[in-house]
Amino acid sequence: MAPTVRPTVAQPLSPHLQIYRWTWTMAMSVFHRITGTALYGGTFLVAVWLVALASGPRAYDAVAWFFGSWIGRLILFAYTWVLMHHMLGGLRHFIWDAGYGFDRDRRLGLARATLIGSVVLTVVIWALALLLVR
Repeated sequence: MAPTVRPTVAQPLSPHLQIYRWTWTMAMSVFHRITGTALYGGTFLVAVWLVALASGPRAYDAVAWFFGSWIGRLILFAYTWVLMHHMLGGLRHFIWDAGYGFDRDRRLGLARATLIGSVVLTVVIWALALLLVR
């Protein structure tokens, strides 16, 4: 008996993102990877600040001026959110590593809590910082 020959159809070898319906957990996974990468930029900013601090008053004044400007504060605010979001995403993964939170409702709750918690923590940190600095 001769084998059946199927017509050649151009199909992707594996599913791509445009095929999937975006979910909270999928979005938070992508954000966790992006924030992990963005932490490199924030670490560079911390290193710049430390080098300026060690280099003397003139270098420190320049860096302090930049971080005190509106663009510098915006960058620091974003870095704070990146740090908080990545930390909460790590806690979410830690909970999963412990074997908890895999049912649909808890997965969705943890994903939402990661996003909402990171925004709330960022605002609280900045509100406290602005209150204490004055």
